[in-house]
Order: sequence, then structure tokens, then C-alpha cells
Amino acid sequence: MPQKAIVLDQQSIRRALTRIAHEIIERNKGIDSVILVGIKTRGIHLAKRLAERIEQIEGKPVEVGELDITLYRDDLSKKTNDQEPLVKGSDIPADITNKTVILVDDVLYTGRTVRAGLDALIDIGRPSQIQLGVLVDRGHRELPIRADYVGKNIPTSSSEKIVVELLEVDETDQVTIYEKE
Repeated sequence: MPQKAIVLDQQSIRRALTRIAHEIIERNKGIDSVILVGIKTRGIHLAKRLAERIEQIEGKPVEVGELDITLYRDDLSKKTNDQEPLVKGSDIPADITNKTVILVDDVLYTGRTVRAGLDALIDIGRPSQIQLGVLVDRGHRELPIRADYVGKNIPTSSSEKIVVELLEVDETDQVTIYEKE
């Protein structure tokens, strides 16, 4: 796929996450009942970075969980040799019942990943509220889902692909638009 443009570099990602951290604190009047839950894989790393920034601002830690939505998706193709979905497991360190859960992911596109995340969270507990934070919202929703916190809105065509690369996984921080061939 030919690269069209780098739309966020390391500095832009850092600034976007800092802004989102401030928005989370402001909207929830602090972080006392907030839990960040990242959707595997890159959402987890973004949730951890948000937690670090929130702790720097508020002076106290916010809990971070990991959510595997594999079993809640009907369209994921990663499977094991026996054609079963490859499940990595979720790790939610605290009871989410009556808490504000902020679901974190890298890109919001059709909304199907978020829907699967909502289903997975409801199976774990009953939060008082679920909010959504994403680094990139690229549009093209198939479900009535919108993010509460967005790092950057990047309108795209259906012939484009957004690729988020993070230091923890890809050894670089950037968001790039590619043209599908």
C-alpha cells in the first residue's frame, strides 16, 4: 500500500493524549470512580499512557484494564489451526460495577469493535457509565456509536487505510494514511 501522509507524529500523539486526559478528568469531576479499559492490542497501550498522564495531573493513579473482544466479533479472521478464534484473555483489575469505564481504542471506524467491547464489558460487570476514547476517528460508521474523547478526526475515503503505530508494539509513534491498492 502506498503511503499518502503521516497525520500524527510522536509529538502530536503525546499532545492528543494529554488533552484527552484533561477532558476525562474534567468531564468526570476527577477520577475517583474511573477505570480505563484498553481494547487489545493498541488500545491497551493508549489506556496506559492516559493513566500515566492522569496520574501526573491528579497525583493519584487510575486503574487500567485490558479487554479481549475476540469472542464478541463475528468478522475477525485470526484463528488457530482448529479454526477457533485466537483468544488472548481480558484482565480487568477491579470490579467495574457502578464505576465509570472509559473504553480506549486506537481507531474508531465502523463501530463494530466498540460494540464488541461494550458486550464484553457488560458480561464482566455493570458499570454506571461507559465512555469511549479513541486516538483517531476516521468516520464511516455502520453502528450508532460516537466517541466521547477523540485525539484527532481524520475524514477518510473507503479506499484509504489508517495505520496507528505505537512505540510499545511497533517501535515508533505515528498515525499514517495509506491508499488501498
